[in-house]
Amino acid sequence: MRTEEFDFALPERLIAQHPPESRGASRLLYVHGGALEDCRFADLLRLVSPDDVLVLNDTRVIKARLFGSKDSGGRVEVLVERVLNGHEVLAQVRASKSPKTGSRMLLEEALQVEVLGRADEFFLLRFAGEEPVLELLERHGRLPLPPYIAHAADAGDEQRYQTVFAREAGAVAAPTAGLHFDDAMLQALRDKKVQIAYVTLHVGAGTFQPVRTEYIREHAMHSECYEIPQATVDAIIRVRGAGGRVIAVGTTSLRALESAAQNGELQAGSGETKIFITPGYRFKVVDVLLTNFHLPRSTLLMLVCAFGGMEQMLAAYRHAVEKEYRFFSYGDAMLIERGQQ
Repeated sequence: MRTEEFDFALPERLIAQHPPESRGASRLLYVHGGALEDCRFADLLRLVSPDDVLVLNDTRVIKARLFGSKDSGGRVEVLVERVLNGHEVLAQVRASKSPKTGSRMLLEEALQVEVLGRADEFFLLRFAGEEPVLELLERHGRLPLPPYIAHAADAGDEQRYQTVFAREAGAVAAPTAGLHFDDAMLQALRDKKVQIAYVTLHVGAGTFQPVRTEYIREHAMHSECYEIPQATVDAIIRVRGAGGRVIAVGTTSLRALESAAQNGELQAGSGETKIFITPGYRFKVVDVLLTNFHLPRSTLLMLVCAFGGMEQMLAAYRHAVEKEYRFFSYGDAMLIERGQQ
């Protein structure tokens, strides 16, 4: 398939620059059986059943963006992609000239960082001192808002560009479908006897990259790490036995679950995934997907087309543009029932 098949016209005014006034105040487009139903996010409560399990990604966004200078004096911008251990990270580095192995940088006028080497487009960096790098980032770093959000991150973003259930630090982008939930909605779901389960997938900056190859098969995915607890596997087995559905909250939850079932059966544990889900993929775990609206020509748009059916999903996107839904991270949501496989 050609990448151009996943393109669509999106007026810039529909790209949400700020979250809604309160969590859960968004609209919800319900896509099911060829039908498109305009709803509110609060309607999710009536669209799920007591036998269902809702799977949330509990990753926490870290303050991964840092500014500073090389020891030669040139300005740099660093975006941490992954924390490897207590002192080392993989990161993107933007500078007029790429830093050399062995050189040093001073970031945020406080952090001494050494360039240890390079791995493809990423740099291997080591932070000096005894303090763990996650603590240094939390104190000195800046929240890495997506490139299509025009303003610099402020205190409001630090609260709202984070899910209420975030607990495992490591993502550089939020699992945005989870941003719609507040504690009251989660409790209402529990009261309805909907099971709540968790996975962790640390979202990388590659999630924002459009596919630039002519054919989608030529695109190389970035690797991301995930973990599936045994409790989540057990919950899914129970729900399956009761005739309920597995509802993935976000493409990241879906990718974690499908990655952990590549041998045909869902397995607990941790791993790395480069899974690239495109039309023709046969889903093994997820029955329903709650997700935001995604970028044209993106791997995530390709994923939802694989999940809901290409014709139906492109029609849903045209409908969303016509009805002026809000797009991307701070935008509205879709609830998609899986198409026939």
